[in-house]
Amino acid sequence: MGVLDGLQPERVFYFFEEISYIPHGSGNTGAISNYLKAFAEKRGLFYRQDELGNVIIVKEASPAREGEEPYILQAHMDMVAVSAPGVQIDMKTEPLRLKVRDGRIFAEGTSLGGDDGIGVAYCLALLDEETLSMPRLEVILTVDEETGMEGATGIDLSMLRGRRMINLDQEEEGVFITSCAGGARVDVEMPMECGPAPGKEYRFIEFRITGLAGGHSGMEIGKGLGNANWLLGSFLSGLSLRYDIRLARMKGGLADNAIPREAIAEVFVREALLPEILSYAEAEEQKMRDTLGEKDPGFKLEKVCHDVTVSAPAYTSKATTEALACICKLPNGVVAMSEDVEGLVETSLNLGVMSLQGDGMRLSYAVRSSVDQARENLCRHMIEISERAGAKAAVRNAYPGWAYRKDSPLREQMVRIYENMYGKEPVLEAIHAGLECGILSGKIPDLDCVSIGPDLQNVHTAEESMDIESVQRVWTYLLKVLAK
Repeated sequence: MGVLDGLQPERVFYFFEEISYIPHGSGNTGAISNYLKAFAEKRGLFYRQDELGNVIIVKEASPAREGEEPYILQAHMDMVAVSAPGVQIDMKTEPLRLKVRDGRIFAEGTSLGGDDGIGVAYCLALLDEETLSMPRLEVILTVDEETGMEGATGIDLSMLRGRRMINLDQEEEGVFITSCAGGARVDVEMPMECGPAPGKEYRFIEFRITGLAGGHSGMEIGKGLGNANWLLGSFLSGLSLRYDIRLARMKGGLADNAIPREAIAEVFVREALLPEILSYAEAEEQKMRDTLGEKDPGFKLEKVCHDVTVSAPAYTSKATTEALACICKLPNGVVAMSEDVEGLVETSLNLGVMSLQGDGMRLSYAVRSSVDQARENLCRHMIEISERAGAKAAVRNAYPGWAYRKDSPLREQMVRIYENMYGKEPVLEAIHAGLECGILSGKIPDLDCVSIGPDLQNVHTAEESMDIESVQRVWTYLLKVLAK
């Protein structure tokens, strides 16, 4: 018996559970790609699997609907694979541990992958459907959307006939996405000189930022949540300007497109200054807590002073100060709000991953903007700041935004059906998060797109959950759209 047995729609949840058994974090999609290939082969459907692992599956129209324009359905097969602190699970090799509670589906101790496993499950359930009359379905399932949309960038769509596409990567029922931000990844590398082991006059302190909410760096970036990497870097930078400290280890974040919840640093300080440093840390913790306020009330700056002197190599005081200053000089969070859409973030960036790796510091940012020129300007600005600080910055995986289409027959049809079903209009929304619609629109001339999906919460975190009844309502609605 599966954990989701008995839930409706039965085939959707069957395929979602099948997917959950297959590890499919970004960069680890070979197994799920082959599962999709086997799905098509078993049913005698046309498919194409490319070198990246993208899969296209085509189901021909029912006899009564052969003359209709095809529908393209699109989702991505990778998930942001994160686990809660202290949870022992290897998400590269172990399946998700699904749980059902209070009408929602969770994964025990980890992210759920509803983004976008439920989109893939909808597609498979439609391809598996044998009783309903439907037009030709052309299903695009891409890899590595979460790390820069590499799959969508590299896929060949020249064999598709459809010019209307339903993207199934939305996270709020009743909200139709009609445009989204473009984005890029920026990697910063700061060389650092490593010195000899500190002498006996030094002590070893561990600083750890915990308790932050975290979240999606597109959907939640405008909420004023704390970024553990930036907060820790800023705190240590201020500390390094006042006292002689030497970094030994620093690490935070799991993905550049997730706002980091925790970060840790181990530093050497002079023992004579230890009481003064701890007092400074207490004062700074209170300042950070006051700044975050109710937006992120769980914030803590933990301070662990080790009783014994640790003899290990550490980065020099000069290298430590310069690296931490680089973090502070680079922007983080909301850069600009939209002048056209009230409350919409136009341009932002998120310091998602931070680490020390032998010869220096590594920082990885997710950059987003609904204005392509603003995104490009911000990336150039980051390169200039990095170079002035003695670091190198490189831009990768840039992708365009998805512009709003004033004339959209697909949107008009979907809105009309929604009104007839629910007696109210859906919300039409532009989002700051990135979707693959912009890239795919550049590959299919005159593509008409709308993005929908069921209610998901806390996406990209270990508290991610999915509403069961919402999944069913969106399935019913999707069938109505295809029936027309």
